[in-house]
Amino acid sequence: MSETSKPIAETIAEWAASVETKNLPDEAIAAARQSYLDIVGLCIAARDTDYVAASIGAWRDGGGEGGKCSVIGHNFKMDAASAAFINGTAAHGEDYDDTFEGTPVHTGAVAVPAILAACEANGRSSDDLIKGIVVAAELMCRMALVQPTGQHKAGFHPTAVIGAIGAAAGVGAALRLTAIQIKDALGIAGSFASGIIEYLAEGAWTKRLHPGWAAQSGIRAALLGREGFLGPRTVFEGTHGFFYAFGVRDIDIDYSKMTGGLGGNWLMAKLAFKPYACGTMCQPFIDVACKMAATGIDPAEISAAECKVGEGIVHRLCEPKEEKVKPSTSYSAKFSVPYCIAVALLDKAAGLNQFTETRIKDPKVLELAQKVTYQIDPDNEYPVNYSGHLRVVLNDGSIHEMEQPHLRGGAKEPISDQELSEKFMANATYGGWPADKIQVLEKICSGIFYGEDLLTFSTFDMLTD
Repeated sequence: MSETSKPIAETIAEWAASVETKNLPDEAIAAARQSYLDIVGLCIAARDTDYVAASIGAWRDGGGEGGKCSVIGHNFKMDAASAAFINGTAAHGEDYDDTFEGTPVHTGAVAVPAILAACEANGRSSDDLIKGIVVAAELMCRMALVQPTGQHKAGFHPTAVIGAIGAAAGVGAALRLTAIQIKDALGIAGSFASGIIEYLAEGAWTKRLHPGWAAQSGIRAALLGREGFLGPRTVFEGTHGFFYAFGVRDIDIDYSKMTGGLGGNWLMAKLAFKPYACGTMCQPFIDVACKMAATGIDPAEISAAECKVGEGIVHRLCEPKEEKVKPSTSYSAKFSVPYCIAVALLDKAAGLNQFTETRIKDPKVLELAQKVTYQIDPDNEYPVNYSGHLRVVLNDGSIHEMEQPHLRGGAKEPISDQELSEKFMANATYGGWPADKIQVLEKICSGIFYGEDLLTFSTFDMLTD
């Protein structure tokens, strides 16, 4: 950085402080509305899981209960940090939440819990909520493009490390902090960012908590910035800045991705919403498997199966082979191309019921997963585009091959409001809620984005018993 150039954090902070909901494009607000509904449904779906119970217990023991903030799907309130952590963990727990196609980063599971908790704790309006979600999601998308695959290759989860900074900007915008305060919040969040991807080794739960940790970190960073705590202005481009700490040296860094077209070109307006309850890059392979199964192919007649993949997904979704063909946990199965292809061929589906501890032990699924191999395709467009391919050989020697050219639910084939509504209904039903209560909450969630007071959500009775 030259002596006269402005630090990136200052540019981002000035933008975040200037955003007003009334000036946002319709498509950005629509994406925020879809993300909000999706995240609420996912939190309800996960409300009775063991990892959510552990999260609630840990934060309760830390004194978090008794605040003003919603713990979605539960009939008690907690302080902002506790609620943000629990909601973020629940939202991402089944890996069914929205994602960004430029490089996979989950914006909703960070932005919605962070901004909702900050707004509820500070009595902010639905307009502030919308603005904060859009700002957080937009910054996360832009940061994901600066050094695509850089965080993964360095061993970090992009959602975790990028999320803390996005949440800080979004909370700052929602609480109407000054540009100077947001600048400090961004610098502080750089030191709060954390989250490694070693969960891949055995399907441990740590990935689940990454958005929750990022969400509460963003709140803490914004509040520290508000109080005058100084953060480094060069948190992004500095010698020891974010992309130095959380990236690798052999991938080019393009800082213009953060500021180019800022405020005019809204990347978050094209968020992708998942049709399947598993990792992002597994989705196109499931599409191919479901389409192939729909042709009448009998999975029992498959003697061999091969998929072409991008080199960048191998270490996360295809290797180590022993874990991927026989996942040790239901969570690990969500990040296994062999398992996802096998269960989709058999069930013609990959929803929450396909990733249970019982289903991952089914001998038929495991036998079929063992037959799935991969080949690296040097022409694969990952991470610019997510595609799927499957070639199967049957016992009679016949060969069947199909491709999915892009991520369904993404920019090239977006999900409709009706499909998202159906997903919300299915997720809340999975969480044990009755249909009438689900329908009321869906209307409230949508109403927030059409001028309804945020209090209608905050005071909604989450009790179902």
